[in-house]
Amino acid sequence: MGKINSRPKLFPGDIVEYPRNKYFSHFGIYFGERDGVPYVAHLTCRDADTKIPLFGRALRSEVKLDPLELLGSKYKVSNMLDGSHSPRDFHSVVKPAIEDMLGRDVTFDILFHNSEHQATLFRYGVKKSQQIELIYEHIMPSWKKLFEEKKL
Repeated sequence: MGKINSRPKLFPGDIVEYPRNKYFSHFGIYFGERDGVPYVAHLTCRDADTKIPLFGRALRSEVKLDPLELLGSKYKVSNMLDGSHSPRDFHSVVKPAIEDMLGRDVTFDILFHNSEHQATLFRYGVKKSQQIELIYEHIMPSWKKLFEEKKL
């Protein structure tokens, strides 16, 4: 696994993680080079001025190809599910899936379909977001208590 700022060796189909703050990262799939420029496929909001999606959702989102470092100079390889899920073949499965999704309307949802969900769906065929699962681990016990006390 690469470390942040280490310029890890990337292979087509790798999940690239861009840490954004203490809690969240943005994710994409390394697509390979075009004219010597490395590219990443990622789920992003279409409206450039959309900083925080309304209620954690952005209706105008799409899968887009952007130069690797356009998304940030700090990144790492994060193939987090390789131990439990087999990566799908990039050239026969992942690349065609990405190309099929380019420019299509996709609803971004912070809890159910964020950039990490999209990246794991491409790489493994499974939608999973470990950063959201961590949040659930902290929120759900407090919600459970409120439900039991009939305060929620």
